[in-house]
Amino acid sequence: MPVEMIGWVAHQVDSELLGRQGPAFDKSAIEVAARTHEEAGFDTALVGYFSDAPDGFLVAAHAATVTSKLRFLIAHRPGFVSPTLAARKLATLDHLTDGRAAVHMIAGAGLADQAMDGDFVDHDGRYDRMAEYIDLLNLSWTEAEPFDFDGAFYRVVASTSKIRCVQSPRIPIFGGGGSPASIAVLAPRVDVFMLWGEPLADSAAFMERVRAATGDKRKTPISFSLSTRPIIADTQAQAWERAHAIHEGVSATADRAYENRPENAGSQRLLAAAKAGEIHDSCLWMPLATATGAHGNTTALVGTPDTVARALLEYYKLGATRLLIRGWDPLPDAADYGKELIPRLRELVAEYDREVGV
Repeated sequence: MPVEMIGWVAHQVDSELLGRQGPAFDKSAIEVAARTHEEAGFDTALVGYFSDAPDGFLVAAHAATVTSKLRFLIAHRPGFVSPTLAARKLATLDHLTDGRAAVHMIAGAGLADQAMDGDFVDHDGRYDRMAEYIDLLNLSWTEAEPFDFDGAFYRVVASTSKIRCVQSPRIPIFGGGGSPASIAVLAPRVDVFMLWGEPLADSAAFMERVRAATGDKRKTPISFSLSTRPIIADTQAQAWERAHAIHEGVSATADRAYENRPENAGSQRLLAAAKAGEIHDSCLWMPLATATGAHGNTTALVGTPDTVARALLEYYKLGATRLLIRGWDPLPDAADYGKELIPRLRELVAEYDREVGV
């Protein structure tokens, strides 16, 4: 099947290398990022969620006004908006974007960030809440008649919605996490499980754990997305030179908070892989994960566009049919990915699919 390429549209220019630039809500930066990704051949752009950041629904809505094909994956944390209201908000966004909306369910990376918005539910409790939340989203989008729901976190009576998604039967639901609780809750419920870029063997083993937890109620097999931060150049030597320069810059500006052990299991997995070796497989480079405390998608694939495309193909072969790539200099890197990396990857995927008869 065709690979779905996912990028990143933020409310301002921001990366671990550059820091935050411009105002906290930079309309021009949003517009440029959205156009850049669409012109580079990305299919979708993730819009992130942070407790101190502008509203992602509105960032996506604005980005949609300057694009015609790019889809938007909205990161969304349960606990702050009623799930029935969130269902109507997301359905409204799906209409505003002419069917280009999707939602990425996240439980929160740690207690401190959750506390900024007044949420003090513990890690596993947040996933228990997410289970009810996703169930209520689905009911709101698909039930023809008013419904009741009585759970540990949410209770509704005779709930119904006059607005449904443009996409049928609803918008795609993504989710991710590295803990047993995340797998137990998300595997039976989401369409796409999102992973960060680990070594191939670790990624394959994790995918099997997720598949084993999907249960027997799913109507379609679960899909996977995998996220990395490619560093590309015309030659291998130039790519590695650039990688070391980025590492030097990130290390010089890294927040001292990165020295603390992250709470979330996904980050802990990245740090464990980094401790096991700097380079895994053909070109998965781990030092940037260490330098940033693995706070998010922080592992790099380093090499020429062809080298990195072939490395990404190996994740596709494992089942990651969506690939999120984001640069350390976000806008120039997104444009560069569109010149050779994305077209070459699509060629390799098409060749592989023909070989295996997909």
